[in-house]
Amino acid sequence: MQKLTNKIESLLFYQSEPMKLKKIADILDSNIEEIENSLRELEEKNKESGIRLIRNDENVSLTTSPENSEIIEKIKKDEQERDLSKAALETLTIILYLGPIKKSKIDYIRGVNSQFSLRSLLIKGLIEKEVNKEDERSYIYKPTIDLLSYLGIPKKEDLPEYENVRNDIESFIQNDINNEEKDESTE
Repeated sequence: MQKLTNKIESLLFYQSEPMKLKKIADILDSNIEEIENSLRELEEKNKESGIRLIRNDENVSLTTSPENSEIIEKIKKDEQERDLSKAALETLTIILYLGPIKKSKIDYIRGVNSQFSLRSLLIKGLIEKEVNKEDERSYIYKPTIDLLSYLGIPKKEDLPEYENVRNDIESFIQNDINNEEKDESTE
C-alpha cells in the first residue's frame, strides 16, 4: 500500500490541482477502494507535515498546512508584485486570444508544461479557471474581467488584431498536427 500512497502523493504534487478519484485510479491502474485506503494513509502520514490532503466530494488535492499560512501569504504577495515572466506573458496571450482554453492545449502550443505560468497568472488575478463543461475532469482558463478592464477593452474580441492572431495560432496548431500525421504515416 505504501508504494501506491507514494504514487498518489507524487501524482497530486505534479498535477497541483484537484483530481477526481476515478482519474487517479485509472492512471495508477487501481480501484477506488485501494485509492481510498491510500488516501487515508497519506492523510495520516502528512498530519504533522507542511502538506495536507484536502477532499471535496470526488476531488482530492494537496495543499499547504494552515500552520504555514503566513509564509504562503508572503510568497503570494511577492508573486503579485513581481513582473510577469516571458513564459507567463506567452501563456496569457494564448488565453486572451484562444480562451476559454484547456491547459493541455496551452501546453501543446507552447511546447512545455505551463503549470507555473498558469499559477502565477491565477495568483495575480489575471485569469480564472473553471470546470470544463465538456469534460468535468479538466479545467478551462479564461481572462478575468479585471484584466479586460485593465487593458481598457470591453471584450477580448477588441484586442489588437484579434481575428488575425487567433487565426495564426489556430493555423499553427493545424499545420503542426498535419506534420505529425504526415511523419507518422511515413514511418
